[in-house]
Order: sequence, then structure tokens, then C-alpha cells
Amino acid sequence: MLTHLAPGPISQQSTISKASSEVQAHSASFRDPSGYVFTRGEVLYRQINPVARQDYEHLFASGLYDTLVKSGDLVPHAEVDLGLSPDGRAFKVIQPERIAFISYPYEWCFSQLKEAALLTLRLQKAALAHGMSLKDATAYNVAFSNGRAVWIDTLSFETLKPGKPWVAYGQFCQMFLAPLALMSYVDIRLQSLFRSFIDGVPLDLASAMLPASTRLRLGLLMHVHLHATSQRRAKGRTGGTNTSKAVSQAALNGIIDSLVNTVERLEWHATDTTWGNYYADTNYTDAAFAHKREIVAAAIDRLAPASVWDLGANDGTFSRLASTRGIPTVAFDVDPVAVEKNYRHATQASERSLLPLLLDLTNPSARYGWANEERDALADRGPADLALVLALVHHLAIAHNVPLDRIARYLARLARALVIEFVPKADSQVQRLLASRVDIFDSYTQDDFERAFSTYFAIVETVPVREGTRVIYVMRRREN
Repeated sequence: MLTHLAPGPISQQSTISKASSEVQAHSASFRDPSGYVFTRGEVLYRQINPVARQDYEHLFASGLYDTLVKSGDLVPHAEVDLGLSPDGRAFKVIQPERIAFISYPYEWCFSQLKEAALLTLRLQKAALAHGMSLKDATAYNVAFSNGRAVWIDTLSFETLKPGKPWVAYGQFCQMFLAPLALMSYVDIRLQSLFRSFIDGVPLDLASAMLPASTRLRLGLLMHVHLHATSQRRAKGRTGGTNTSKAVSQAALNGIIDSLVNTVERLEWHATDTTWGNYYADTNYTDAAFAHKREIVAAAIDRLAPASVWDLGANDGTFSRLASTRGIPTVAFDVDPVAVEKNYRHATQASERSLLPLLLDLTNPSARYGWANEERDALADRGPADLALVLALVHHLAIAHNVPLDRIARYLARLARALVIEFVPKADSQVQRLLASRVDIFDSYTQDDFERAFSTYFAIVETVPVREGTRVIYVMRRREN
């Protein structure tokens, strides 16, 4: 039983001060002259500039906004007082429904990127039917909320210009089709190219990396290989005139249909990995595993967190102890197989509170983009009320040589409280890690663990797991 925890939600007990009504422009919202995102205190707003008036009004007059919000494909918003505009120049100020956790393409598994691609094409198809078009098709306009992909940029829609090609076609192929094809045909780990190419994978690079057999796939031949050739030729022209021909709406719809068929046919069949089948090869007895679940569930109930991050979630077994209680939960894992399986399970079960994501905690998502400010680092998106850190510390400390005090310091940035497991050297899983290397870890003991974490956290509960040597701690971050 957990008897020593202070009752009540963590967020209510935190002494962290809340921001007042200070206005702050969002660091990722500066490229579009149509408007920008800003916050006042903790409330998110979007300013719509006069230049976007016609497109914004058409979005509503055409019925497209209502159609997309009703289908759940576009985040809804409310129009609010123009006096909230930071510069007083707004045509409109809107307050979008806020997404609990913003994730990025380099954190998505294959099925998430595929879902985001099909969402983008579905939006473009609907836009064409309402006399509009997506002017951009970046994956960064997609978020995952309530168990599905949703478009978060209201200003992406512009009035359709008859005869003009889809201006975001090339961007879609780079942001979605090329990386999906590489993940499907070459290696799932090529998803990491998003870290190097923030605007999407260059088509000439994708074309060179894909196997020759993909040229026999009509969609990939047209939208990747020939598209890459066309781009190279266009770059080679100097001072030439624009030779693009008028494109009918029927042709635009045909391109979208072709892209949909191409994306839908891309598959990735998860193979077994160490982490993908982790719970099939543990040293827990059934009784020990059940006791561990009981300890974690009781801690969640007592702490009553408003948000949970499960660091090293594997297939989400323990993440679901939080998400099934309706707590927004992000389940991070380094293994793409584990994350893919977790996401497929969540999708099939229509789980609304669980978001599986890829994360290497030894090299977590950093700040990317212009001035290293466009995309937030992992810590920038926290802290979570509670982090589950189960069967992870020994991997960080022994497999990756990260000292315990550094682990504790970083976790204190990520969460206000921890449910964390210490696995001693006597445990068979630690012995596996030490089997092929010299044991240089004299400071990896339970006393050292408690000493390191006590600098940043107050240890409020210590519970040995039955029928084993492992211990689970419940900790609260020390607030200065």
C-alpha cells in the first residue's frame, strides 16, 4: 500500500508560478504573412492579418471549415476580441482548441506518418470541392490528439486559382511520400532523416536510395523518381520562362487520387526486436509483474496527475494504467517496432488518451529549425506532472555510461514527480548488460541511486517488488 504520499493532484501542489497575461509570439509561427500564433499567459491565440481576409472568409462561406471540423480533421477555434491582438492590426483573432502535446514527424512511427499523409490529402480533396486549396503541406501542421491526426493550421487554406497546379505538391512528396517510401522499402530507421531535413527528404536523395524495383510502382515512379528528375532539370534552367501549363480541377483531383493510392499501398511489416517483444522475455514472475502493476496503479491514483510521460514505455503496458484513467499519456520508446505495435494497438482500440512516440532518451529531441527555436526540445514541452521510469535507469547508467546524478538532473526537468524503478546489479537483466564488458560501475548501488535522486526529488515511498530484487520509488521534485 502507498501510505506516505501527500494527497491531491500534483499540479495543484506545485509551487511553480503561472505566467500572467504576458504576450509571447510562438517561436515556430513567423513564416506565413497571413498571421501568427501567440500566447497570453497560458492561452493560445492566432492572429489573422488583413492580407488573409478573403481566404478566411471563403473558408467559412464555402462550408469547408464546418465540414472539416465536423469530420474531426481540422482543429476548431472560436473568434475572440480583436483587442487581444498584440499589434492591433488583426483582421481576426481566434482561439484554437489547444492540443495537449505537440509532437513532430521525427518522433512518429510509420503508421503515424502515413495517417498524417492521408489526412493532408483528404484535406486537399475537400478543399478542392469547396473552391479552395492547401497552400502548404508540411507535416508540422499535423498534430495527434484524442487518438488521431488533426490539422492545426487554419491559415493553410487559400482560394483556388483556376488553372494553377497544387503549389504544395512538391512539399507533400518531400514531407510524406519520400520518407514513407524509404521507411517501407529500405529501413524504418530512415525516419530519422527528418532531423537533418526539416523541410522533408529531398526527392533526388530518396530516388537514389530507393531500390530500382520501386520504379515499377507507377505512383513512386511518377511522384518520386520522375518528380526528382523534373526538379533537377528545373534547377538547371537559367533565366527561362515559366513553362507550366494550366491544370484543370479534374487533373488536380486525379493527382490527389494517385497520391492517395500510392500512400495507401506503402506498408511496413514490423519484425521482432529485443524491445518489440520485451515483455515476452523478462525475469518477472507472474506474481511480481502483477505486484508491479499494482504499485504503479496505486501511485497514479494517489498522485492524480494531469499528464503522464512514460519514458521507456515499450508496448504501453504501464502507460495504459494512466491513459485508461483518462489521463493524457505520452508513451515514449526508442524502438520503432515497439512504438508501431503500441500505436496500432491504440488505433484499433480507439484509445483517446494515449500517444505513442519515438524517443531516444540518450539523444532526446532537441531544438530544431531557424535559430534553433522553431521546434521545441522534449524538455520545452514539459514538465509532465508524472513520469513513469520503469526498468530504464540501469540501461542509461550501465549500457550508456550516464552517471546517476545526470539522470536525476534531467528527469527533474521532465517531470514534477516520478514512479521510478531501481534494478540492482544482482538482477539477471543487469547481468546481461555486464556480460560483455568490464564492470566499472562501482557507483551503481541502491544507496548511490537514492543519494543522487535525493538532490532533486523527495523520496516519498519505497516499495520492493515481490519475488525479486527490484524496488519502485515514488518521488516528488523539490521546488526551489
